[in-house]
Amino acid sequence: MSPTDTSSAQAAVSLRDVGKSFGGKTVLASVSLDIAPGSVVALLGANGAGKSTLIKILSGVHTDHSGEVRLAGEPAALHSPLAARQLGIQTVHQRIGEGIVPGLTVAENLVFEELAQQRGNPFLGGRRVLARAREIQAALGLDWSDGVLRADVTELGVSDRQLLILARALATRPRLLILDEPTSALSAAEAERLFALVERMRDDGIAVLYVSHRLGEIDALADRLVVLRDGRLTEDQAKPFDWDAALRAMLAQAQEATAARPVREGGQGEARAEAQGDVALSLRGVRLFEGRAPLDLDLRAGEVTGVVGLLGAGKTELARGLFGAEPFAAGAVELNGRPYEPRRPADAIRAGVHLVPEDRHADALVPGWSLAQNISLPFLKSLSRLGLVNTAREDTLGRDTIDALGVVARDEHSTVEELSGGNQQKVVVGRWLARQPRVLVLDEPFRGVDIGARRDIGRRARALAAEGAAVLVLSADVDEVLEVADRVVVLAAGEVHLDAYGEDAERDRVIQTISASV
Repeated sequence: MSPTDTSSAQAAVSLRDVGKSFGGKTVLASVSLDIAPGSVVALLGANGAGKSTLIKILSGVHTDHSGEVRLAGEPAALHSPLAARQLGIQTVHQRIGEGIVPGLTVAENLVFEELAQQRGNPFLGGRRVLARAREIQAALGLDWSDGVLRADVTELGVSDRQLLILARALATRPRLLILDEPTSALSAAEAERLFALVERMRDDGIAVLYVSHRLGEIDALADRLVVLRDGRLTEDQAKPFDWDAALRAMLAQAQEATAARPVREGGQGEARAEAQGDVALSLRGVRLFEGRAPLDLDLRAGEVTGVVGLLGAGKTELARGLFGAEPFAAGAVELNGRPYEPRRPADAIRAGVHLVPEDRHADALVPGWSLAQNISLPFLKSLSRLGLVNTAREDTLGRDTIDALGVVARDEHSTVEELSGGNQQKVVVGRWLARQPRVLVLDEPFRGVDIGARRDIGRRARALAAEGAAVLVLSADVDEVLEVADRVVVLAAGEVHLDAYGEDAERDRVIQTISASV
């Protein structure tokens, strides 16, 4: 990792040894970073790397952290989002809904910061608001008519809402502007408008922290890139960027950190020989995104297939399509030689296709419920009679699952909130192993868990494959996939760029394929 040339005194924003933990788990570890005025610094990292936590510290959301944040060399008290904004830190969040105020006009949303600071000012009436909104949009090269400015903000399209939020942030002349995946909802033409604004910010001396997984954008816009992995800064480069090194820092663990490998016994060649089962699931002409090339993919019984790719590669779309949560844009799927067209998750579960989702908190665990209740949730029908759950059978299922995966808990009646992140993930995985699936899809199963939990989950996935299931592991982490998979598939923008076994799935080749595909 190269040192930066910007001193703390010269920097618009400086972080020194900033750290943050949740429930004993470290999510940021001694991060130090300087961002100079008039520079664009790109922040890269896989999901769970600590990017959101870092953004929330700079935005005044997380105030209980170690280390120090300085603005122009002076300590900054970022004790609330309002304090951060008043000190010149503006954040444009990935979730656009967080930045607009429904019920107000487009003009009122544009000048919302001023309205909030001058409540009760009689001179900020409708005409003054409209005039100020015209000034802001003219300065930024926007061209909304007065009719649009007077309309409710909810009438704007997604891309115009994004531009509105950005324009409002820039109107305050910030020291630092944080852009979190700013083009995720924009078309190519709309993204070009945003890029022009970013260039203008740089020229005006505004420091920009640009968070994105789109490497082409970063190459075009950023002066520097930094990489977070597992809460640590692992790479810091100035242009021209070494993308292989950046991706290696983001996706592949240092060798000393991979003591948990291999999960399976024997080498990859041996695993390949053992994995010659029948095709359990066959995809033909499947499109994960409109306008992208179709993919063909076979999942074999007795085999663990690892799919690796960056954010936006199509991993979650593949998982949700197979589970009946979201239909594929096109194509046909067969399960054991018969057409497989799940319209909802219940269809997939009945067919024996189970999914461990990416977001265990939002999509998998029910707060306040016991471990036994959470584990049995998808199978209540088989555990019930006349609408009443057989709690004895439910408890037995919970105990068996806890024992099988080594979940550290008081007993099956413990609530999920009592568990660590790794043990929560074991519960989610264990739920779908409680009934033998034909196909098990694990979407980012190792995120946020320690090495011990990773080994337990990986061993169970391998054991399930040995019992005849087809297992699909989806991850942005190359080493996690190599630990557990017989076969590695590289996915980018919904298309397959590598499908390899054994020595052909060697670590460097996988990383180089990802680098070449973006």
